[in-house]
Amino acid sequence: MFLLNKLTSVPSYAVPIVAAVIVIILPQLGLSASNERQVILIGFLTLLVSGLNLSLGYAGELALGQPAIYATGAYVAAYMGAHGSTDIVLQIAAAIGAALIVGVLTGIPGLRLGSWSLAMTSFFLVLLIPDIVNIFPNATGGMAGAVGIGQATFFGALLTGYGFYLVCVLSVIAWLAFMRNVVTSRHGIALRVMRQSPVLASSLGISVFRTKLLAYALGAVPAGIAGALFANLDRYVSPETFSFALAISILAASILGGATSVYGAVVGAVIMQLGPSVSTSFQQDALIFYGILLIVGGVLLANGLSGLTTKAWKRLVQRPVPTTRQRLVATTDFHFSPLNGAKLSANGISKSFGGNAALEDVTITAEPGQVTALIGPNGSGKTTLLNMICGFYRTDAGSIDLDGVRLDQCKPHEIASLGLARTFQTPLIPEGITVFQVVLSGRYSPERISIASAALRLPKFWTVRSHDRQQVAEILEIVGLTALADVEAASLPLGTRRMLEIARALVSNPRVILLDESASGLDEGEVERLSVLIGRARDAGGTVILVEHNFRLVLSLADTIHVLAQGAIIASGTPADIEVNPRVLTEYLGVKDKDVGAAAVAIEADTKGSSL
Repeated sequence: MFLLNKLTSVPSYAVPIVAAVIVIILPQLGLSASNERQVILIGFLTLLVSGLNLSLGYAGELALGQPAIYATGAYVAAYMGAHGSTDIVLQIAAAIGAALIVGVLTGIPGLRLGSWSLAMTSFFLVLLIPDIVNIFPNATGGMAGAVGIGQATFFGALLTGYGFYLVCVLSVIAWLAFMRNVVTSRHGIALRVMRQSPVLASSLGISVFRTKLLAYALGAVPAGIAGALFANLDRYVSPETFSFALAISILAASILGGATSVYGAVVGAVIMQLGPSVSTSFQQDALIFYGILLIVGGVLLANGLSGLTTKAWKRLVQRPVPTTRQRLVATTDFHFSPLNGAKLSANGISKSFGGNAALEDVTITAEPGQVTALIGPNGSGKTTLLNMICGFYRTDAGSIDLDGVRLDQCKPHEIASLGLARTFQTPLIPEGITVFQVVLSGRYSPERISIASAALRLPKFWTVRSHDRQQVAEILEIVGLTALADVEAASLPLGTRRMLEIARALVSNPRVILLDESASGLDEGEVERLSVLIGRARDAGGTVILVEHNFRLVLSLADTIHVLAQGAIIASGTPADIEVNPRVLTEYLGVKDKDVGAAAVAIEADTKGSSL
């Protein structure tokens, strides 16, 4: 137990640093030249696999074009080396630039078309490599290959032997550090959220298309680096190197090592590089072996070998999960910072799906510092209206305004960036991230930081990170989930996940909060807690729109209530008006006409006597 406690206290980055130092000094410890070459080739494959991990594992887009981008970097460096520009730094910079151009140009149409389009466009790009090479034989050497590449230099000094080995290894280490910093920042959480739920990502202010394109383009960078280094390894580049078999090898390494792991790329690269070296039959039947590895890694291993290792480690150091009684130990002495609430108006909204009218001439207004409730039977159009406010549906008629800004002309992520936060009828909680990270994802829009700032750990990153952690910790304490901060969020009960969604919405300091049946599935104590949270958010100046079936909760909180039935508003007014409205009692609560008077009296008495 003492040893286990010592191991858990070691920083997570300590092991990779020690491994990196060992790899750097291996030649000094007597590593043979042939094995040096194997380490370099493992490094090249690691770069290619890590690039695929960004687009596949984190962004959720399968791309098979790494060999084509690898070839781009190699031919750019070969051309420069053959024409006098032998400085390795300049070659790598040029290769990265060319790789980014190819990544963006192939990524835009593939991502725009959606579905499997990116996989297909990148796949065809690999098949076109020989033809493209033949189009420019003077620059590429054609099918005979590029030759005459000058010896690489580093600021004027020739790179030979250990010097070239060091440049290759340090390039891989630098890229892995860059990628690790990106995926452990809020950008990494944004990628994982987007991969599992583009709808949720958009509601958090994340542009799905731009983020996927960014991930794919960033994934091209290591392939460009690998290409530039490869051109200088033997000073010869042949189109046969960049084959479809290489694409499958990269994919197999990604799946086997772990597509959502920074260091899984190293594991997969080691296996796929050394496998052919120890088995002649592997080389002869490579595609068969790759297929077997894809099946083993994809079906039997969740997130590859790195995922298996992570699960085993978590089980070893796992601490008991707090009980339900311990979970919701929430502070009662709290208040929200002032919220800059905004007036939201939906005017004459109509929406039909396949000829069925979901909403018809609906008009509501939500004011700052008030709770505006939407009630009605299932299918009355409440959630449809929320989705239209958030930009997920377009209006057939009418307009939606937020303090004079037309929301019906904005995209969902743009609307979220204007200060709208929401929960969902079915909680959208991504798998594989903790409670703390779920709430942290709500901080994506309020304070932006660039990829460069996160990757290079610039001062702004640390400032925003500190503020994020403070805000998340405060919200977790308010909703009573502090004890569960490190627990995987998707494993929590329904009621706890609903409270977690509310925490994610509130942590962004929203101007407008849209709550879609947030009390559904909550026990009595949790409903009371929810009531306090909504009331405090309203008192802080926020604009709250509440869609709810809990009539008592609505009557106790709402300033204005709109009742929908069959897509139209049948009544609007204060809780005192709505609780005695005959049409509401009959159409929403199902009270028979003869019992309307008695029901109204009973509801009024129950509401006054309720703790809500």
